[in-house]
Amino acid sequence: MHMKSTLSAGMLGIAVALAAAIPAHSETLRVMNGAASSSLTVPMNRAVVVEADQPFAQLSIANPGIADISTLSDRSIYVLGKAPGRTTLTLLGENGSLIANVDVHVSIDVGEFKERLQQILPGEQIEVRTAADSIVLSGTVSSAAKLDRALDLAERYAPGRVSNLMNVGGVQQVMLKVRIAEMQRSVSKELSSAIGASVTRGTFKPSGGYSTSSAGGSAESGLGFSLTRGSFELNVLLEALESKGLVRTLAEPNLTALSGQEADFLAGGELPIPTRGDNNTISIEYKPFGVELKFTPRVVDGDLINLEISTAVSSIDSSIVTVAGGTTINGFKTRRTTTTVEMRDGESFAIAGLLQDDFTDGASQVPWLGDVPVLGSLFRSVDFQRKQSELVIIITPHLVTPVRGEALALPTDRVRPPTEAELFLLGKTAGNRSAKGAVAEVAKQDFSGSYGYVME
Repeated sequence: MHMKSTLSAGMLGIAVALAAAIPAHSETLRVMNGAASSSLTVPMNRAVVVEADQPFAQLSIANPGIADISTLSDRSIYVLGKAPGRTTLTLLGENGSLIANVDVHVSIDVGEFKERLQQILPGEQIEVRTAADSIVLSGTVSSAAKLDRALDLAERYAPGRVSNLMNVGGVQQVMLKVRIAEMQRSVSKELSSAIGASVTRGTFKPSGGYSTSSAGGSAESGLGFSLTRGSFELNVLLEALESKGLVRTLAEPNLTALSGQEADFLAGGELPIPTRGDNNTISIEYKPFGVELKFTPRVVDGDLINLEISTAVSSIDSSIVTVAGGTTINGFKTRRTTTTVEMRDGESFAIAGLLQDDFTDGASQVPWLGDVPVLGSLFRSVDFQRKQSELVIIITPHLVTPVRGEALALPTDRVRPPTEAELFLLGKTAGNRSAKGAVAEVAKQDFSGSYGYVME
């Protein structure tokens, strides 16, 4: 009896000490006699109390490295999670009968992580689960930026042990509209003079004079007169040439891509360029020209879009010629830009602009005679050239979603090749076509006047 009282007093002291160490928010599992098994989840480095409906005489834990146990009384057990994993807690009665088997699952503590996740990303539908010593994130977030924030926070609680099963909701396809507009103006003027004199005596006809006529001058743009007195002849020719030019370039490529995926577009052609390789073999390389567009969109947050863009407009320049291996190769005129910008859906950005003004002039004259007032202009040649270029590249991104095919119309939908009777008898270049829906709206366009992709 004395020994039994001493044991009871010792167990009571241990129970009081452990009860003081149990956190106030510890969970409690109650097991019933005769239950085949129960399930208990214990966060790592935290405790759960197990209570039995009858006193137990023996208890054991299958793997003490996963969970540690201590008795608080003959009906209560203190279970402490030590390492992620699963083990079994067995409770036996006085006669060795089985009270219950408790399946203990120790996982990493994600309670604080869930609280921080709700504070940083309120309103996001993110589910947090544990798998062994890893954190599993699932659900749907509104943007890729918030997905990255959730993963970064999870890495701080389980470094290198985060599984991402989350999806990004919302519109994730971007259509980029690019407008490339260029105006080139050129003006050139030339004024030149030529004067000559000759004397004829018998069969001998010496002549002399000076000409400042430029290579670009022509007799059709000049004014000349001659004076003859006996065997003396004087010729004067004034030439003036003025030219003006205007070049207008407009390109509007549109391209759609999924967020994070690269897309490219080329409307033009490829110029074959011969190159000499090993053993003097000739190979052909093709250089593209025309309107080129390459971009990678990323939907950052909601309607905020990050764009990596590379666009170019190139054409063959006949003024630049290179002869290689007996083959004449033309040069290229290219306007290109590569940049990264960020904007919202529907906003526009001028990503590139160029204002160039080139001016050249020159004068040539006969020494001393060209400096004579008034009459000196007969011994001078003057020319100047001025070229102005204006280039602007504007981009506009749009978040887009697919539509039903019936809602889209093609340029070919409103035109039907004519029958032989319509072509030869009626002189029609296009036949009549009955259309419905969006095609019918496009077909109502009038083709009697100017028409095309760009209408002014």
